[in-house]
Amino acid sequence: MVLTLEADYAVRIVDDLAQSDRKVDARTLSEHTRVPLRFALKILRKLVASGLIVSYKGAHGGYMLAGPADSITLRQVIESVEGPYMLSRCQQDAYSCTHDHCCRFHEIYDEISTIVREKLDSYTFGTLDCKKKQG
Repeated sequence: MVLTLEADYAVRIVDDLAQSDRKVDARTLSEHTRVPLRFALKILRKLVASGLIVSYKGAHGGYMLAGPADSITLRQVIESVEGPYMLSRCQQDAYSCTHDHCCRFHEIYDEISTIVREKLDSYTFGTLDCKKKQG
């Protein structure tokens, strides 16, 4: 499985903001993260709506994290643009599983999804470290 492009971009944007100690405008974020400006603006709106970042209007406006970087998890950022993480559609309440009585995979998917969510929650933008592969 691969993260969606939108989730990948959201992570890049929040990481860039976590590295900055000042407001950053959308154009600069777009350039630093290599996210097309129109897509960056869409993602920024979702991140603001989720309360992870704040926006400032005006000539000296921009974006900043809403709180300390070590209080923002990888899961929060991904779910702010993707919705709740789940491995399979059959985990959604609105989706009716194609199996009549008992989906043999539902519990397995729930277990795996829980493990992934917990692991994503264990990483914050204040504790991430860029380790280059040695080879």
